[in-house]
Amino acid sequence: MIKKLRRKFVRITMISLLVVLSLVVLAINGINIYQFTRKSDGLLQMLADNGGTFPENGRAGDRKRFDQKPERPLEEEWSGFQMSAETPFETRYFSVSVGNRGETEADVSHVAAVSGAEAIEMAQQVIAGGKETGYQGQYRYRVTPEDDGTLIIFVDCGNDFQTIRGFAVTSVLVGAACLALVLILVMLFSGRAIRPVLENEKRQKQFITDAGHELKTPVAVIAANTEVIEMCEGASEWTRSIHHQVDRIQKLLQQLLTMTKMEETEGVLCMADFPYGNVVKEAAEGFAAVARARNLQMEERIQESLWMRGDEEALRQLISILLDNATKYAPEGGSVSIQLSGTEKQVQLSVYNSCENTVPEDLDRLFDRFYRADESRARESGGYGIGLSVAQSIVRAHKGKISARRQEQGICFTAVFPGSCVVKHPFAALNGGTPKS
Repeated sequence: MIKKLRRKFVRITMISLLVVLSLVVLAINGINIYQFTRKSDGLLQMLADNGGTFPENGRAGDRKRFDQKPERPLEEEWSGFQMSAETPFETRYFSVSVGNRGETEADVSHVAAVSGAEAIEMAQQVIAGGKETGYQGQYRYRVTPEDDGTLIIFVDCGNDFQTIRGFAVTSVLVGAACLALVLILVMLFSGRAIRPVLENEKRQKQFITDAGHELKTPVAVIAANTEVIEMCEGASEWTRSIHHQVDRIQKLLQQLLTMTKMEETEGVLCMADFPYGNVVKEAAEGFAAVARARNLQMEERIQESLWMRGDEEALRQLISILLDNATKYAPEGGSVSIQLSGTEKQVQLSVYNSCENTVPEDLDRLFDRFYRADESRARESGGYGIGLSVAQSIVRAHKGKISARRQEQGICFTAVFPGSCVVKHPFAALNGGTPKS
């Protein structure tokens, strides 16, 4: 129980952190890409507004060199991009002019990786695409209409792409490292975090145990006093009612104590090899009279040669709970079936009963403590809605699983025990004794 709670706490914490870190990494990288794109668009807008060159350089055919440091930095902003005196020397770009008659002219003097023919080919592909701006390989382009044709400007974003990829890889690695570090810390301190919950649950179990033992004495006294009254004055409707209620209270206390024992002593049960097939057969025969009294058709498919390793008393109670539940809630004239089978990998126990009432949508709720799908029927049958919770505790204590499913016109409860509960003694049933190791 403690291990499951810790694993659940760690899992929820790490999933939450993973979602938050993923959103943070995506947001940071998205902002980074947006800023680089905005920078490229600012450069393209500035170049487009100045005929394909920087404003300090003049027109394309009349460029000047920056032989002297300018008197002041160039602080003019273009679409969010701030230009400096070094910008013309840092930027790799080229342009292609397409005249109204189809003539083309490429200016590749500011880039070394692209020839004039390649620039013209790229410009033709951009025109064929019909977009005003976008990417052509590692180049961001912008198409600007002019009076004598169209100007297409390309800016090299290769360095920006490398920076973006490097930043993305770094952010993912840092996020993964943070996730791993938090996982280690959560695993180390998860026990301390869930300690209040565990202490509260422990106090609840202790209260149930103490209250159960304390209530046994007054209930026994009530039963004894009722018997004395019957001996002195004879049995009556009232004494029979007292006996009935005392029996119900004793049964409830026994179920509560069993459930608490299964949860507290999980993994330290009184484990032994015993013929579980015979135990199930005996339990089924014990409920045969109840089935006949309610005109129920009872079917048995039991592998009597099956041996198991487990707490025999608890597993006997599991059979009694499931059969008692089936015979109580099967309608008059309905059917009940019990099946036990085993392999080297698992043992499976199934109890089915027809059901005239509507089966709840969420079948897992049937295993909740004090849950009763039909309150009126539960009162008639004397159930408290705790039997299936006890059955679940018994199965879990043996590392198994129990589930409920709709089947034909009824409901079927199936308990599956792992291979650790299987005893490999094929001739045990023939020998008639406890199997020898």
